[in-house]
Amino acid sequence: MQLKKSLLILFTSSLFLVACQKSGVTPDLNFSATNQMAAGSGAKSLASTQTFDEGFESASKTGYAAADVTFDSGSWNLNDALIGTSTSDQKTGTHAVRIRNTGTLSMNFDVSTGASSVTMSYALYGSDGPSAFQLWVSADGGSSYTQVGTTSVTASSTTLSTATFTVNQSGSLRFQLRKTTGGTNRINIDDFTINSFDSGSGSGGTGGTGSSTTDNTNLLLGNPSGATNSTGNPNNYLIDQTYYTESYNRDKGEPNWVSWYVGSTTLGSIDRSDDFRADTNLPTGWYEVSNTSYSGSGFDRGHNCPSADRTSTTAANQATFLMDNMIPQAPRNNEQTWANLEAYGRTLVNAGNEIYVVMGSYGSGGTGSSGTATTVDNGHVVVPSNIWKVIVVIPNGNGDLSRITSATRVIAVNTPNINTINTDWTQYITTVKDIENATGYTLFSNLPASVRAALETKKDAGTSM
Repeated sequence: MQLKKSLLILFTSSLFLVACQKSGVTPDLNFSATNQMAAGSGAKSLASTQTFDEGFESASKTGYAAADVTFDSGSWNLNDALIGTSTSDQKTGTHAVRIRNTGTLSMNFDVSTGASSVTMSYALYGSDGPSAFQLWVSADGGSSYTQVGTTSVTASSTTLSTATFTVNQSGSLRFQLRKTTGGTNRINIDDFTINSFDSGSGSGGTGGTGSSTTDNTNLLLGNPSGATNSTGNPNNYLIDQTYYTESYNRDKGEPNWVSWYVGSTTLGSIDRSDDFRADTNLPTGWYEVSNTSYSGSGFDRGHNCPSADRTSTTAANQATFLMDNMIPQAPRNNEQTWANLEAYGRTLVNAGNEIYVVMGSYGSGGTGSSGTATTVDNGHVVVPSNIWKVIVVIPNGNGDLSRITSATRVIAVNTPNINTINTDWTQYITTVKDIENATGYTLFSNLPASVRAALETKKDAGTSM
């Protein structure tokens, strides 16, 4: 049975819950609401406000004439669009939407959880030329729509890529995708995902900061710097990339920090996509760091959220290759020391745990394979002096935030960004408090004060690699 990425769906018209097994199943579950899974040992029921996803696998439409089609998620209108199943259709699984001319793909129902972001896979159909599309949102049941963002996404390759639209809007919403250019050229759309909006119900959460107390969400531990999605806050700009959340620094051309969850549902067998690319969804006028911005600098394009932590679906893996998930990282640091630390985190997950991770960098001036530098890309990207990571480890289970106590294992590591670094990451174990002092962040703002205080000063014993 093919699994198409779906967690839980909450509709205003019909309310239902998909139970998702946390261990022993294919990761980042992509199944329809009609599939049943037993909640046995190690199972976790995810909160119904987490994610909506449609893979267009459960129904067919062979003509372009406008018509409503009922998929597992609900009724959608396909106008000048059909469900493509041919070898020329670029798709995850066996079905994808194919749109031509100025066709549209529209939800006929609302999601009541709002949306922090919407992502979808897209590609050219067959040998057709480029086409652009936009995402529009309605908060009044489809009576009127406004464009999400101000830019269009252009499909120019037959390789599936991921488009991410930042919404950050609460309430009942529905979405419409509009093909805007390219004439009769056709595009494929698949894996349409809505990441729900959470205005922050945790002790450290405030409206619009994205903090969440829902299991398996990226900001379960809190928003370390109080980042917001206001363009008036360009150097602490909150971006929900669905598969990780970050505070982006426009002037540094890199994230201040990135936060994400790793569990059995995020690890799979998808190959590394290696499609480093600019984030074209940054606010208008912001510099977009490109896939070649580090070329010749002697520094790697170092992931914050690692590719190997997101191997459940192609869309998840591709999301990690956006350049605003990267920092200029000394090759030995990235390829050995940091790779060892990342791999250790995944061994903890494979051993029956789930982990919450926050990674960041600070300072300026690092030493790569070509010597010391403070910036790359003609000054657009700062080379950090230090790179840090905090990992919170808990056994598989439910109610994650309440299960984090003063006895919970916390691994904090702070490394210099140099090419002569020791490859044993345990040599750089520190405390959360030391990282907070260096950055000015509060890393566990969603935890009770007494638990936070205890965890901030713990120093992990590490492990031999």
